[in-house]
Order: sequence, then structure tokens, then C-alpha cells
Amino acid sequence: MSRISVRGFAVASATAVTTVGAVMGVASGNAAQSSDDNFEATAADTTLLADIPVGEQAQVQVSSLSEQADVQAAAADSLAKKSAEETARLRAAKDAEAKKEAADKAAAEEKAEKERKEAEERASRSAVRDASSFAAQGSYSVSEVKAIARQMVPASQFQCFSNIVDHESTWNYKAVNQGSGAYGLVQALPGSKMASAGADWQTNPATQIKWGLNYMNDRYGSPCGAWSFWLSHRWY
Repeated sequence: MSRISVRGFAVASATAVTTVGAVMGVASGNAAQSSDDNFEATAADTTLLADIPVGEQAQVQVSSLSEQADVQAAAADSLAKKSAEETARLRAAKDAEAKKEAADKAAAEEKAEKERKEAEERASRSAVRDASSFAAQGSYSVSEVKAIARQMVPASQFQCFSNIVDHESTWNYKAVNQGSGAYGLVQALPGSKMASAGADWQTNPATQIKWGLNYMNDRYGSPCGAWSFWLSHRWY
């Protein structure tokens, strides 16, 4: 006799589902059981295929196969989902690692560039001449004053220094602001402040350049820092 376990679905006719007693063929008052023929019938929801009408057996079999296919499909979907999640996790970890490496590389390059510029600045500063190294003259032309400035101001800062002097005095080391009394190339106010760089501050452009450079470095970090401030405020 053929048997099939029918779970979780209904057939068209009520005759397709039997009670456990009907499936096992237990007679009233008869306790004897066949251990071979009725082994599968011990489950409460088991129905013998032979007990289902012939016309409905195919429907039961198709339903059983469909249920198995659904279970297999669900299992496949679950596996595919887990695989996709793992792939996404690995990709995210790889992307995070790549971003970290890129950030570290950029930071290292930025640090190296900063150190290079600082080294150049130090070299430039060490190469400049001090005001005392220039012999005093009775007078100076604009070109002579600029030549002195080029030797005293670091090359990387000269243009910024020059921009300020252009606007403040047009390179006239004897320029006087009639309104405020500011004096010299960098228009120190009062002009006597420049005495800290040398007693000849009124007549020696090198002394004025020395004082102006120190002022820009101390207050703004550099002539370019001073020029940036000047652009925003028209004074420094």
C-alpha cells in the first residue's frame, strides 16, 4: 500500500483527510497493531495516499511537490540574502580600508609638503642679509631700496612685502603721512618705533626694512599674513 505524508495543505474533498483511527484501521476493542504496515501512521497528521480518492491523488502529489519547491525556494532566497549581505559587508570593509589609506596618504603628503615649505623658509631666512651689512649712503633711489629689500626679505615673502610698501609709501623711505605722522617705507606710527631696529631709522632704508619685516612677522606671522590682513582692512 502506498503512503504519503500530507502537511500544511487541503484537498478538494473532505475524504482526502482521515482521522488517525481511520488511517490505521484500528477496530474497536482490538489492541493489536501491525508494526510494519502502520509505521508512518503513528504521526497524527499522516494520511495514506490509498485512502484519498483516485481522482484527487494527483492533486495531493502536485501540492506536496509545490510545497517542497516553496521550501527549497525559501531556503535558496535565504542563502542568497546571506551571501549578498556578506558580500556587502566585505565591500564596505574594503571601501573603508581604501578610504583610510587614501586619507593617510593625503595626510602624509600634506605633512611632507608643509615640512618642505618650512625648510625652504628656514633656508631663505638664513640666506638674507641683516641691515647692518649694508653700508650707509647719503641717499637711495627706489631701485636701490628694492634691491636692499630683496636681500633682506625671504624670497617667498618678498612679493607680499613689496605689495604693502607699494601701497604705504611707493618705496619712498622718507615718506611722511601728513595726517597721522606715519613715516618711512612701511609707514610706522609713530616713526620713532623704528629706533628699535637702529638709530638711523630716518635715513637708512635697510633699518626701516628690518623693522617692518620684524613687525609683520611678530604680528601677522609673515609679510604675506600682513598683506592678507591689509587686503581686508586697507591697513595693517
